[in-house]
Amino acid sequence: MSALNGLKLTAAQKPTNIPAVQQRRNKLVKRLWEQAELAKALAAGTNYAAKKLKTITDADGVRKQVETSKRVKAWWFVADNGKLSLSVRYGTKVLELAKGKFAVEVGSEKDLAGVLDVIKAAVLAGELDAAIEGAANKLRAGFGA
Repeated sequence: MSALNGLKLTAAQKPTNIPAVQQRRNKLVKRLWEQAELAKALAAGTNYAAKKLKTITDADGVRKQVETSKRVKAWWFVADNGKLSLSVRYGTKVLELAKGKFAVEVGSEKDLAGVLDVIKAAVLAGELDAAIEGAANKLRAGFGA
């Protein structure tokens, strides 16, 4: 025990579950990161392919996990006024960023990554919690019907 005497010991325990609000924030931040990587690849003129693990069963009946590419759809588009716009999605729902505002006007494709980083910071700060909650409730209601 002499080695432990120099350490400050506490009775703290790791939480067993994460609050629902934090889980939703983490989910959206992960998707924003994928969009930022897609935007960086677009600016660099390369391709970005997100990876996911998929469980398959081979001919012998053995299950194994393989890494496959997953499709990442861009959240940005050219609006009616001819300017590049970015909408933030939670699942299939577009988030309302402010009252009646569903998109962010972006200067050019090279500014996309910076705008996505600002949105990610806002999500982590909890500024979009109400919009995320509304979208999550709409998605949940769709499964119950």
